[in-house]
Amino acid sequence: MSIYLIRHTTPLIEKGVCYGQLNIDVTDTFESEAEQIQHALPADIEQVYSSPLIRCHKLASYLFPVHTISLEPDLMELACGEWEGIHWDAIPQEVIDPWMKDFVNVCIPGGESYVQMHSRVTQCFTRIINASKPVAIVTHGGVIRSILAHITQTPLVDSFGAFKIHYGCVMQLQATPAGFRYEALHNITTEKEQHKPSSFKR
Repeated sequence: MSIYLIRHTTPLIEKGVCYGQLNIDVTDTFESEAEQIQHALPADIEQVYSSPLIRCHKLASYLFPVHTISLEPDLMELACGEWEGIHWDAIPQEVIDPWMKDFVNVCIPGGESYVQMHSRVTQCFTRIINASKPVAIVTHGGVIRSILAHITQTPLVDSFGAFKIHYGCVMQLQATPAGFRYEALHNITTEKEQHKPSSFKR
């Protein structure tokens, strides 16, 4: 079976703002970005799953207008709790330091840790791959990175360096007797994103 992991297009929010699960829209480049994604996808996709957040659901509806789209809350981005809507560099150092030192295991205040997100994402992914039909999953960068870490057994602490997931990225996963292999079908580098404090170099 083949699974296509698709990241949403450019979100309509100032660069450097922590947006996590904020339900923000996308920029006016949406259609041009979505058309590029469409060119990377095959015609035989039968099942579509999406994060319920508008930046994903809007893309799923555009790419697959005749499909029933299954909205999965477990495919949402990392819950950033009290930090959502705040610029990363405006979060007080004493508040963010514990997370910076161990972003895998430390929970964001009012949110979740990377390992907690990874657990819900991989459980959802396991449910989805029980089907034998070609599947598309429209979701977020953190979710795609988590799935790739899962299938390659990459430690979560190393996953940001191992997997570069740009807006509009399409990753194809192909099941083999030895497990899943992955290939980037579309992953254009755009303006550098900021999803952490500028002082955090990992």
